[in-house]
Amino acid sequence: MSLEEKIGQLLLVGIEGTEVDEKTRDLLGKYHVGGFILYERNVKGAEQLLALLNRLKALNHMENGEKAIPLFLSVDEEGGKISRMPKEFTPLPANRKIGMINRVDFSYKIGRIIAKVLSSFGYNMDFAPVLDINSNPKNPVIGDRSFGDQVKVVTTLGVKTMEGIQAGKVIPVVKHFPGHGDTSVDSHDELPRVGKSLEELKTFELLPFKRAMENKADAVMVSHILLPEIDPDYPSSMSKKVIFHLLRQALHFEGVVITDDMTMGAIVKNFPIEKAAVQAVLAGSDLILVAHGHKEEVKVYEALKKAVEAGILSIERVDESLYRILSLKEKYQLRDSPISQVDVDGINREIQNLLKKYLPSP
Repeated sequence: MSLEEKIGQLLLVGIEGTEVDEKTRDLLGKYHVGGFILYERNVKGAEQLLALLNRLKALNHMENGEKAIPLFLSVDEEGGKISRMPKEFTPLPANRKIGMINRVDFSYKIGRIIAKVLSSFGYNMDFAPVLDINSNPKNPVIGDRSFGDQVKVVTTLGVKTMEGIQAGKVIPVVKHFPGHGDTSVDSHDELPRVGKSLEELKTFELLPFKRAMENKADAVMVSHILLPEIDPDYPSSMSKKVIFHLLRQALHFEGVVITDDMTMGAIVKNFPIEKAAVQAVLAGSDLILVAHGHKEEVKVYEALKKAVEAGILSIERVDESLYRILSLKEKYQLRDSPISQVDVDGINREIQNLLKKYLPSP
């Protein structure tokens, strides 16, 4: 692979509209990106979403020919308010409700049905489940996205949901390492600070992640949280102390590390995005998520390429991430094959039967 192709695989990017355009073509043909994340802005309905995902896969082959590496096609599908599915689908409950039911079989089946919905369109990666413990009632960003405020509930149900998604042949990305539950600031807007020591984290926030890793988590998203007791200079997503020393060495995680979106306020209000991306890879991140803005996506690509050419980032470090990324794509046997149709009614019946069985009637 050329340097350009290697750098591209380290990027997971967003697009602006509901169809592909010349910028999307560029992302595939010129920058060789490794995958896409879709948001509500990209979805009008089930037919349109299926056409968009099929088109991305076809374009990947048109632009990259026989060398085309299958794409990560990812989404935030947690249930509750964080859902990017077309409105035709019956909504799934928020994690807090699942936590209140507190049954491992229900959590596992929720994971399975999430995977079924996503894979029916061709998605192969889900930024879920949330393993944050909702310990701070003033938290503006986690709330009912968490399974609750108890370590055991979050750990047990979160891992079961992860296993359900895996069983459905979709890659779950557990988040937001090392724990976003005790923040009082939304990292979409500002950089949260959590003044806990490593020992305090080990007895609380890190426990669900530790269990997920013991149960073969494939990928983890690292959050933009500053932990001054561990690293006063960089947020977790850019911190070697957090990613390499804590996640890789102390917790023995060998899977793919993904940053939270680098266009969030926590990063861009405090660092140039180019420097932040290079620092994230130096710290041990494998995939850099750049979810908004074509210019920002290109800036990150160019910065990583220049960093290698200047000797700031070694090609060995890039190859290390590339190996993890390609291994994960191969493990899940990702293919850019088109999907002809989605059985919305059939999947809705499954969702409704599942909810009827486990959720009490209002």
